[in-house]
Amino acid sequence: MQGGASARRYDVNTAYRWMGLSMKIYLLAAALLAMATPALAADLPLKAAKAPAPFDPWDIAFGGAVMNDYVFRGITQSNHQPSVTAYFEPRYNVNKDLQLYVGTSSESISFANHAAAEVDIYGGIRPTFGAFALDFGIWGYLYPGGRCADNTLTGGIPGGNVCPVSTDTVFLANGNVMKKDVSFFEVYGKGNYTVNDNWQFGINEYYTPNFLNSGAWGNYASITGKYTAPATTFGNSGVGMYVSGEVGRQWLGTSDSFYGVLPNFPNGIPYASYDTWNIGIGFTYKVFTLDIRYSDTDLSKGNCNAFTSAFNASGNTSVTAINPGGAGSNWCGAAGIARLSVDLTAMSNLK
Repeated sequence: MQGGASARRYDVNTAYRWMGLSMKIYLLAAALLAMATPALAADLPLKAAKAPAPFDPWDIAFGGAVMNDYVFRGITQSNHQPSVTAYFEPRYNVNKDLQLYVGTSSESISFANHAAAEVDIYGGIRPTFGAFALDFGIWGYLYPGGRCADNTLTGGIPGGNVCPVSTDTVFLANGNVMKKDVSFFEVYGKGNYTVNDNWQFGINEYYTPNFLNSGAWGNYASITGKYTAPATTFGNSGVGMYVSGEVGRQWLGTSDSFYGVLPNFPNGIPYASYDTWNIGIGFTYKVFTLDIRYSDTDLSKGNCNAFTSAFNASGNTSVTAINPGGAGSNWCGAAGIARLSVDLTAMSNLK
């Protein structure tokens, strides 16, 4: 009995010793394996990560439009007739929050001096600060091809043999005159705040020392608002919609003596400043936009005629201090504008 118990104790003690030794061996193997794993992993072939595309700071925006009327700050530039326009704008993105740009655009017009077109050259800088987007620059408005109305028709009105009086002047049968060259430039600043995916608000400020080469300074300021409908408004059709509007005021100084009138203002007329506003709805599809808009001003027909030298102004009842002849023009009144445009960028549309 004693011998049997001793044998059992021996067997148990032996088993414990083997279990302890086995545990030590297991722990040692685990430690060695952990130490070896990084080396083994380093030896395994890894799939190379795709390098990010290099940052390309250059981009180009370009496009064009057709419209039934070219209206600029509430005043038609095309005699309420259709007009076409196109633009080209290279851009350089210093980083995601700072863009430099230059550009050119052209519009077909109908001016009393027979200018061939409006050609714009501009450039500036666009910094952004979160939801705020700013834009500062200079804009040149060029009107090449202006000429005297001698022996030609200006809007159906004979110019007459009056060019020898001044080769830089257009004289019209309704008594209006216009300089041959009305090119000018403006400096501007714009700001836009994006509230969310649906709402944006903006302010604009433009200044020139010589509006339309008239000798009068000009200052234009406006506020804008835009509501963009949710992308699902028209289901999955890809059609977007927005509603936008603008309220602005154009301040104007006194012209040079070229536009002076007797007897009140022989040295130049103090142009009437005016308010203008527009509201419209737009539909977008891919790169296309259809914008339908109402525009108006509070300029009277007489003061409008004095400011625009409209070739088709008529009558003698629209008498004002700066328009003693009384001819009236509808170039500054209410207008409905339909515009179909296409806008692309090289980075987004030509890749």
